[in-house]
Amino acid sequence: MSTTAPTNLLLGQLHRTYLINPEGETFLDEPGGRILYAAAGLALWDEAAGLVSRVGEDYPRNWLQGFEARGFDVQGVKILPASHDLRQFIAYTDLHTRFTDDPVGHFARLQMTFPKSLLGYMDADERTDKLDVRSQLALRESDLPKNYHYAKAAHLCPMDYLTHSLLPAALRQAGLTTITLDPGETYMRASMRDKVPALMPGLTAFLPSKEDLLTLYQGQSEDLWEMIEGLAAFGCEMIVVKRGVQGQLLYDAAAKRRYEIPAYPSRMADITGAGDAFGGGFLVGYQKTFDPLQAVLHGNVSASLVVEGSGPFYALDMLPGLAEARLESLKESVRQV
Repeated sequence: MSTTAPTNLLLGQLHRTYLINPEGETFLDEPGGRILYAAAGLALWDEAAGLVSRVGEDYPRNWLQGFEARGFDVQGVKILPASHDLRQFIAYTDLHTRFTDDPVGHFARLQMTFPKSLLGYMDADERTDKLDVRSQLALRESDLPKNYHYAKAAHLCPMDYLTHSLLPAALRQAGLTTITLDPGETYMRASMRDKVPALMPGLTAFLPSKEDLLTLYQGQSEDLWEMIEGLAAFGCEMIVVKRGVQGQLLYDAAAKRRYEIPAYPSRMADITGAGDAFGGGFLVGYQKTFDPLQAVLHGNVSASLVVEGSGPFYALDMLPGLAEARLESLKESVRQV
């Protein structure tokens, strides 16, 4: 393992993924998790990252070796001294309809043999977010290797509220100056609306989806810009709202500027991890340019490439120069509002 510090850190959960994509193709017990899609979104711009995650002793070591072979630093992946269930099931019935429950029913629908390794699976979306209890797999400040303190930027993938409330301060204390955060669906809900503003101070960028915001402000507002500016007032430099095929909304709080950026019109095959790839691309774009709009464009292009196939690393085998070409093409479509 390398002892040099990676410039960028990605923090999130690794999974053992069982995927039925929109074409009905299956990918059984393969490397997955939001952190890997974020890593791919970042690596498309010839940048590597240090991965910070927790896995059980049963997590395949050859997968970690594979991540290293792709240029990612895995010193920050802590192997716990016990087995932990990292299974994740995702099934699509069409390009935009996704399920994470009832794996038996989905395999039956496709007349496929149910994999024994999925027996006893519990939908991760049904696990509740406890504000005062950390699970064994929740990241701790102590999980950061000492040399990761020399990194410059970090992106936090969706995780539980407690982790998101504690880790950004630890990263800032370690000296990182750019910190972006993609909120977890488990706490982006109306019942926790009063808790979310506490995450804003000191963040470089907050990256919710449109659905996240509408759920958080359910019954209070339907105006996305009103929600965005309200959250930014609590101390976040930028808010970017991911809207799928509609692209993104960017609010630059310092300049008080609003932008609409359309999604790059790619050939979509599997939207798994699109928002995470956006987060990885956004981080590297901001580190390269310190321009909020350029950061969004980089993230937009990363997402456009990842959705053209299945699996976190599909996009990394694309033709060199494709990301740069899309970036150049997309610049003309930005609209200030």
